Amino acid sequence: MNTATPPRTATGVGVLDKAAVLLEIVEGGPATLGDLVMYSGLARPTVHRIAVALERLGLFTRDAHGRFVLGPRLDATALGVRHDRLAGAAGPVLAELRAVTGLDALLHRRRDGLQICVAAAVATGPPPVGATRPASAGPVAGVLLAWEPPDALYEALSCARFTAAQLAAVRRRGWAYGPDPLRPGGVTYAVPVRAPGDRVAAALAVTGPASRMPQAPDRRLGRALFDAVACLADALPRLRGHSLP
Repeated sequence: MNTATPPRTATGVGVLDKAAVLLEIVEGGPATLGDLVMYSGLARPTVHRIAVALERLGLFTRDAHGRFVLGPRLDATALGVRHDRLAGAAGPVLAELRAVTGLDALLHRRRDGLQICVAAAVATGPPPVGATRPASAGPVAGVLLAWEPPDALYEALSCARFTAAQLAAVRRRGWAYGPDPLRPGGVTYAVPVRAPGDRVAAALAVTGPASRMPQAPDRRLGRALFDAVACLADALPRLRGHSLP
């Protein structure tokens, strides 16, 4: 049987060292099971067993193409601590937006076909920071995808439930509104947060049960959301070294 290249710091505990090898591979980018086998040097059954276990623990997840990527328990740390200073700046803005609207306020990034909640202010329960889902449906995913370059947009559409016409409508309006597939019975209003150069850095959203949301975005809700976006956009140039997905 092939042996894996030891991780930088070996523990001497075989299964942990093998898991560390797989983690180092996925840290470099999305990887299929075949990629993990090839680059680790481990037997395929061993790689499959450890990768599935890491997925159950939330250390791995899958992107829209079924490849292994860092899971919410690691990716939230990678984005929120090592790279993503926008998430830290968003805290007071989201809290104010939650107070003004009475709705849950969330900030999402897009990375490797996934939408990741990097900051949140919610009414009850722990903030869903680190929650990772495929960016394939719903208002947040629509905003994160709509302004992608044509080649990236073409690839994203192959795995999403959107049509090109629907995303063109999001670009024209400047927002997305509708049922949220990640929150059964919920409705979400999402708008882009733009970085210098007009690139979409994140999606800011408010969400709540359908009974508390208007049939369509109203002026009061829109003003609160776009005021919050302006605060975040003003903060972006001051955040030296922040990374975009």
